[in-house]
Amino acid sequence: MRPALAVAAVALLTLGACGTGGSGDSTDEGVTLTVTANAISGGKNAETADWTAKWVIPRFEAAQKAKGRDVRVVFQPSGVDDEQYKTKVALDLKSRAGADVIDLDGIWVGEFAQAGYVKPLAEVAGPEADSWEGWSQIPQAVQGLGAFEGKRYGLPQGTDGRVLFYNRALFRKAGLPDHWQPRSWQEILDAGAALKRAGVPVPIQIDAGTAMGEATTMQGALPLLAGAGAQIYADGKWTGASRALRDVLDFYRQVYSGGLGDPRLQQEARGRDKSFAQFAEGRIAILAEGDYFWRSVIEPEAEVAPMKDRDSVVGYALIPAQRPGAGVRGQDFVSMSGGAVRVLNPNSKNPKLAWELLSFMHSAEATRSQLAGAARITARKDVNDTVLGADPMLKFVSDEVLPLTAYRPPLAVYPQVSVALQEATAAVVAGTSVDEAAAAYQRKVESLVGGPAHVAS
Repeated sequence: MRPALAVAAVALLTLGACGTGGSGDSTDEGVTLTVTANAISGGKNAETADWTAKWVIPRFEAAQKAKGRDVRVVFQPSGVDDEQYKTKVALDLKSRAGADVIDLDGIWVGEFAQAGYVKPLAEVAGPEADSWEGWSQIPQAVQGLGAFEGKRYGLPQGTDGRVLFYNRALFRKAGLPDHWQPRSWQEILDAGAALKRAGVPVPIQIDAGTAMGEATTMQGALPLLAGAGAQIYADGKWTGASRALRDVLDFYRQVYSGGLGDPRLQQEARGRDKSFAQFAEGRIAILAEGDYFWRSVIEPEAEVAPMKDRDSVVGYALIPAQRPGAGVRGQDFVSMSGGAVRVLNPNSKNPKLAWELLSFMHSAEATRSQLAGAARITARKDVNDTVLGADPMLKFVSDEVLPLTAYRPPLAVYPQVSVALQEATAAVVAGTSVDEAAAAYQRKVESLVGGPAHVAS
C-alpha cells in the first residue's frame, strides 16, 4: 500500500468489516454483482444512488434475464467524506474484496494503479473492453480522465471544462467586441488594460494564492501552464522552475502588479465566492472559471450569484495558449477538466459480466437517463449533442473545449505539489519576484517528490 493510502487505512481499519468478502459471488440461484459509490438515497449524491437503484439495476437484470441469465445486482451505498470513502475502497481492494464496479474520483486512478489496486480494463475484462462502442463517442482527451500511463483503467462519467467568462456590457464600455476570442496571453492583458482605462474596477480575475485552494490550480495555474506548453507532471517528472512555470508566474505578475486584478481577493478566506458576486454585479470583467460557474453560480435562478441577464450579458471564450501553437500538444487553446470514473475490481469472480454491467452504465441510454432532464456535460459526444442543444455555453464546452482539455496527474503527491504551486502564485501577487518564487517552488517540489532527479527544470 502506498503511504498516502496506508496512513488513512490504518485510521479506518474498522471499516474493513463492511466489505463484501469477495465480489461477483456465484450461487445456485445465479450470479450476484455489486456496485459501490459514495452516494446514498436521501443524502450525499442522492441522484446517483437513486439512478443506480431504480434505473440501472432493474434494467440490467431484465436485459440479462432476456439472455437467459439469472443475474442479481446489489448497490452498496456510502455517504461519507471523500477521503473516508477512498480509504474504504483502498482497504477493500487491498484485501481482494470490494464491489465489482467501483466509483472513483479520476484523480485517484494513478495512485490506485501504482498500488496495484486497479488494473487496465482490458486486463480485467478481456479484449471486449477495448472494442466497446462508447470509445468512439468519448473524445481522446476525455478518455484521459480514466487513463494512466497510456492505459485505460476506467470509464469517464461526466466532466467539465475551463474557459474565460467575460461581461459584454463592460466590454462595450471599453470598446471591446461582443464576441471576444483572445489568441494569446498578451491579448488578454491588452483587453484588461482597455477595461482599466474604461473605469472597470477589476478587469481580470485569475485565481491565485492558497486561500483559493485548488481553484487557484485548476482555474488559473494549470491552464496557463498548459498554455505555455507544459504539464505539471509529464514523462515521469514534475515541472519545477522551468521556463514555462516562470512564464505562468510572470503572467500573474503582470495582472496583479499592473493593477488589472484585485490582489485582496486572493488573500480572503471567501475570496472565490466574492469574485462570483463581483462578476454578477458587473465589477469583474474577465473571469477564468469552469462551466460550473455558468450552470450553477450565475444561473438566473441560482442561489449563489444569479444573473437574470446571464444569457445576453455573459460571453465565454477559449483560454488561449501563450501564443498560437505554444500550448501543450502544439495547441492554440487549452483547458483543464476533472470528473469521476468507474473501474472494475480486478478481484471480481465474474469480470466479463462485471464489464457488461460497467459498459451498460455508460451506454448512451443510461447516460441520458442519469441526467434526468438536466443539461450537464457527459463524457459521451452523442449524448451531449442531443441534450445540450438548448444551452449554447455547455454545447460550446462539449464541442470546443473537451477535445483539447487536459487533466491533473492522478498521483498521491499531487495535492501537495498543488499547494506549492498556489504558494508560488501567492508570492508573486504579494510582490515577490518571479525568479525568487519559482526557486522556492522548485525547492518545495523537490522535497515532496524525492529530490531533483524527479523534477524537470
